[in-house]
This record gives sequence, C-alpha cells and structure tokens, in this order.
Amino acid sequence: MGTPYLQKVLNQQLTNHIRDTLPQLRSKLQSQQLSLEKEVAEFKNMNVDDPARKTKAMLQMVQGFGVGFEKIIEGSGDKVDTDELSAGAKINHIFHKRFPFEIAKMEYDEKALRREISITIKNIHGVKVGLFTPDSAFEAITKKQISRLKEPALKCVDMVVTELNNVVRSCGERMARYPRLREETERIITTHVREREQRTKDNVLVLLDIQLSYMNTNHEDFIGFANAQGKKKASGEKKGVGNQVIRKGWISLHNISFMKGGSRDYWFVLTAENVMWFKDDDEKEKKFYLPLENLKLKDLEQGFLSKKHAFALFNPDQRNVYKDYKQLELSCESQEEVDSWKASFLRAGVYPETIKDDDDDTQTSAQVGDIGSMDPILERQVETIRNLVESYMKIVSKQVRDLVPKTLMFLMINDTKEFITSELLAHLYSSGDQNGLMEESAEEAERRDEMVRMYQATKEALQIIGDVSMKTISTPLPPPVKNDDLIKPFSNGPSSQPQPQVSRRPPPRPTGQQQPPRPVPARPDVPNRPAPGIPKRPDNKSMPPAVPGRPR
Repeated sequence: MGTPYLQKVLNQQLTNHIRDTLPQLRSKLQSQQLSLEKEVAEFKNMNVDDPARKTKAMLQMVQGFGVGFEKIIEGSGDKVDTDELSAGAKINHIFHKRFPFEIAKMEYDEKALRREISITIKNIHGVKVGLFTPDSAFEAITKKQISRLKEPALKCVDMVVTELNNVVRSCGERMARYPRLREETERIITTHVREREQRTKDNVLVLLDIQLSYMNTNHEDFIGFANAQGKKKASGEKKGVGNQVIRKGWISLHNISFMKGGSRDYWFVLTAENVMWFKDDDEKEKKFYLPLENLKLKDLEQGFLSKKHAFALFNPDQRNVYKDYKQLELSCESQEEVDSWKASFLRAGVYPETIKDDDDDTQTSAQVGDIGSMDPILERQVETIRNLVESYMKIVSKQVRDLVPKTLMFLMINDTKEFITSELLAHLYSSGDQNGLMEESAEEAERRDEMVRMYQATKEALQIIGDVSMKTISTPLPPPVKNDDLIKPFSNGPSSQPQPQVSRRPPPRPTGQQQPPRPVPARPDVPNRPAPGIPKRPDNKSMPPAVPGRPR
C-alpha cells in the first residue's frame, strides 16, 4: 500500500473530523454573531458628530441613571447583588440600628443626673426652704437632655448623605462611555444633595426645638407627679418583655487562652436577660451562659495585624465577667456587624459606657463636696424629678427616632429622586456645550472598532464553514488491516486455546520389542522445506592440493 495510501487515509480522517466539528462551531459563531449584531447595527451607519444622535444618547443616559438610582434605593430590580448590601439596605440599617444606638450612647449617667437635679432644685429655692417639688427643675433638666439629642440626629443625616453620594458614583459608572457627561452629572447631583443636606439639618433641629418649646405633661404615656412620687426604680430593669430571643449569629471570642491574639468563632444567642454561646449553630453543645445584669458595652482598639472590629462586655464594679476575665472580648468581620450587635445588646438593656474626662470628675467631686449630704425631703424631690425626666425622655426619644428618618426620606432621598427624574436633563442643557459633554472616550472608540472587527471576522468564519460543508464529502474509512495471522504463538509458548491434558506417564513397553525412535515435532510457524544438499566434489577425482612444505 505504501506512503500514498497512508496519506490518503490520514487526509480522509482529518476531513471527517472537521465535518463532525463544524456544526458545533457554526452554532457557537452564530450565537456570537447574534449578540454582536444589535450593537454593530447601531455602529455601522453611526455618525459620531451627529447632533440628533448625541441628544438621543444623552436622554437615554439620564433616564438610565434615574432608573438605576431608584432601583438601588427602593430595592427593586431584576439584578440583586448577593455579595454586598445595597445603599437602600445600608440606609435602612442607619435608620433602625445605627441611629437608635447613637441615641443610646447619649444615655445619661445616674449619679451625674441626680447631682444636676439636686443643684437645680437648690438654685431654684435659693435662700428659701422648699416644701414642694418645683416644676421648673423638671423643665430645666429635661430640656438639657433633649438638647443632647441634636448630635446623634445630625450624625444620622451625615451618614445618609454619605450613602447617597456612593449611590451617585455607582450610577455614574453607566456613563463611563462619556466621561465629561458623567463628571457633570455627578457634580450637579452632588451639589443638589449638599443643598438638601443643609435644609434637612435645619428641619431636624427645628424638630428638636419644637420639643424644647413646650413640655406636654398631659401626654398619655407620661407618668405624672402622682405616679412619680411613688415609683421605685428597680435596679437592672430590662426593656425586653420576657426572655425573648433578640439576635443569633457568629462572633469571635478572644477570651479562650492566655496567648495574646487567640480567638475562636462561636454561635451566640442573645436574649432579653442573658447571652449564651454554642459550638455551632445546631445549639446542642452550650459553652457558657452569661446573665446581662449590670453589664456595659465598650469599644476595643483594633490590633496591629487584626482586621476584625472588637468590642467588650464588662461590669462597672470590676467583677469577673467570664471565668477569670474582667471583660468578655468579642469581634466581628466588619464595623456594620459590630454596630448591629451593639444595637441588639441595647435592646437587651446593655448600654455603652459613659466616658468622663478627668476635669469633669474633679469638678463633680468638688461640687458634691459643696452640696454635702442631702436631707430626706431633698432626696424625695430628686427621686421624683428623676422619674419624671426618665418618663418624658422616653416619649421624646421615641418621637425623634420616628421623625428623623421620615424627615430624611422626604427632604433628601425622595427629593433627590424627583430632581434626577425631572430637572437633571435641564441642568445638563444649561451647563454649557452639549457636543463637548457627549464626546466619547478613547477607550469607547477602541471598543467600538474592536466590536466591528469581531463581527466581520465572525461573518467571514461562518462563510468559510459553509464553503467547507458544501465542497467536502464524508467517505467511510477503509477497514483496518487484520494482522492476527502474521504473529502466531510458538508451540512451547502460551496459547490462546486450551490444550487437552495428556498423561505424562509413558505407555508400557511390550516385552522383547524395541521401541521405534520418537519423531521430533515440527514448529508450526516454520514452513516445511527440504534440507539443503551436501555439496559434492567435482568429477575429476583429483587429489586435494598438497600443503606446501618448508624450504630446506
């Protein structure tokens, strides 16, 4: 057969393989062509300097920006991010977790509050001996506590503004094709948000000023003077109802060994009265049970090599909290998780510690020394005012936690959405040259050219595949050559067929008879041929040549 036959067979095998692969390759190229055809159809006859095209593109970009902004805030949309919280979810976290926690951080100190009430009552009485509890002392102390709510309210506004700016930058990525349009759009919206920020802060301060303007002592939730005089505040009073579960989740516990930096993750379950942790979330193997009575919260400094954010539970009386430790050190992966856990502990009645300056402590000690010990009448008056202030501040805090988020939604978030939908396009037209705003970036022009080249290459590849399919035929390959007869096993070698078993004992010889010689079996793979003949001497029976002798 030779080399020409081998070449013919290999060429036919290659042709058959190509024809078998062509349908799958054609399908892949056709799907790629369909995905590029819509965009390329727009690029084919596009005039980059056409004013109508630029106006249409600007309108589409602004509309897409507004739709994306609303979807991120409202939480609707087809694509939902599964890796990171959206801006709407973060704002919701600020409203319901961070803001209440910031208010709780302003919790008044019991000793300092009683001292202020005592001083206020004494100053109101002056040189007179007071027989009754003065109303003005209640108003003065309550107004001071309400004024302290301004700081967390303004901080809430700042956090929401930060999230809105992040949303604007995220939506601006859709305009990456036109960098100048993106820059101008972000500038206009950021300026509007800044203006609304100042107005929102003014309205939040107005809300607190409204609370300061009039003390509604006839409120249905206010205890009144009669109930305040007979009320006894129980130590360690819990805000939770029963021992309900408030939160569950993983927290890293650092009080597991004396080695610095050691930690382990446990499944924590926080209730209204205690906190416990388990080995895993099955909650079968309990590791420890810790009551929350008299516990406080405080922040811990982040380690040099640690990326986790830490906080601790401790007892202000310097008692051991967990085993031989004065504080229970905990940490989470992010600051948001830490703030969320702090808000959960706050619901359970665990408040953050009150940080005092040394100067304040010195001044407090001096003032307490000036006051001296209080008489029983003054103590009763202080207790009454203290109960009244606590009752009224619960009402005010509840209203502030409700009204501040509503003010932010109305004056900032909803107003910004309305501005993007109705006024952003007009501001872009009035900002300057529209042709300059709609100049494409160099990367976009390069991407468009590359897309057109890819489309043409795909089209040519499909044409080549069609030509190959039409001009080639698939023929069956010749049957393989059977080489079983070329190699046969030897008789003394292993055989594929089973050999009949023959008894090795020779047959008995007959007496007086000579056994003929045993024939030698021939090899099956060697053909039978006659043995070569013995060469004969020539007919002249001459003597063989003599051996020459040695000369004498």
